[in-house]
Amino acid sequence: MKPVIITLLSFFCTIAVSAQTSIKLEDVSKHIGDSVTVCGKVGGMRYFENSKNKPTFLNIGANHPNQLLTVVIWETTRALFTSKVEDLMDKEICITGRIILYKERPEIVIEKPEQIVVQ
Repeated sequence: MKPVIITLLSFFCTIAVSAQTSIKLEDVSKHIGDSVTVCGKVGGMRYFENSKNKPTFLNIGANHPNQLLTVVIWETTRALFTSKVEDLMDKEICITGRIILYKERPEIVIEKPEQIVVQ
């Protein structure tokens, strides 16, 4: 009985985690703390190869400082991509993840390449 309950609990937790709300890019600031899927054009990109953890920033909707969302890809995650992250420039992409605030701006930190899908 106990293994069945644990299995069912794990199953429902997996469903809850994978369920994402699709939102419009213009609404990202209304969903801070939420796990969502949001789509938009990569309007700018910057790779800081000489900084700690070598972040890559994707500016969605426009280039910095007018972007509606920043997508952060740390070096360890960047290494997992099978194609160049730079190939995302000017592409329409959908990002799935939790929206957080950094310096009063919405961002999503990517933990695995599957969180970004090219449209």
